[in-house]
Amino acid sequence: MIKCHLSRLMGEKKLKIVDVARETGLNRGTVTRLYHETANRVDLEVVEGLCRYFSCQVGDLFEFVDQPDGGNSRFDKTP
Repeated sequence: MIKCHLSRLMGEKKLKIVDVARETGLNRGTVTRLYHETANRVDLEVVEGLCRYFSCQVGDLFEFVDQPDGGNSRFDKTP
């Protein structure tokens, strides 16, 4: 599973979704989905825009968390 730390980054700076959307030029719906971790995919332009805005690396924004309990990912190696 991929965890998005946008809500933590925004909380540290006391930012609202509308603030990030306006200041980065990103779609508000995109920022909302990332904030609530409901996004299924993310364009690289969005990742770049957020990394530039927060002066962070991709690894500060996203984290891979292994789910040993059978997370039912389409990438699971079980048939």
